[in-house]
Amino acid sequence: MNKVILMGRLTRDPDIRYSQGENASAVARYTLAVDRRFVRRDNPDAQTADFIGCVAFGKAAEFAEKYLHKGTKIAITGRIQTGSYTNKEGAKIYTTDVVVEEQEFAESKNAAGGGNSSFGGGASFGGSSTAPAEAGDGFMNIPDDGGIDEELPFN
Repeated sequence: MNKVILMGRLTRDPDIRYSQGENASAVARYTLAVDRRFVRRDNPDAQTADFIGCVAFGKAAEFAEKYLHKGTKIAITGRIQTGSYTNKEGAKIYTTDVVVEEQEFAESKNAAGGGNSSFGGGASFGGSSTAPAEAGDGFMNIPDDGGIDEELPFN
């Protein structure tokens, strides 16, 4: 099985190109900076992220062109693909890329823009002013009286 799941930030805006021919298709290339989970004790100044080349085709490439830009935090799934080519000097160059199958935003616009809210922060669902308030532990306080039937809806 060849499956990759990554979360990171784009190091620059995606490079978008279109294939030639009657069935022209978009191809997007971008690099994700993916944080490592550990820091080396013997060298705390060492690189703490890996820079992974990604390529998206078709609709995924069009999505990247329209919505992704430098600094955007995304989560992707895909597969590793290796290849090689010969450069102008005659040297063989080996490549490794992640072919993107799915991509999605990994943070809200407010979080990306430096805002103070996070997912769901400040959101009010249901629109009722009598909605249960959030407790200090992050859970909602459910009132003991009214609004919740004591019976289970099944036998």
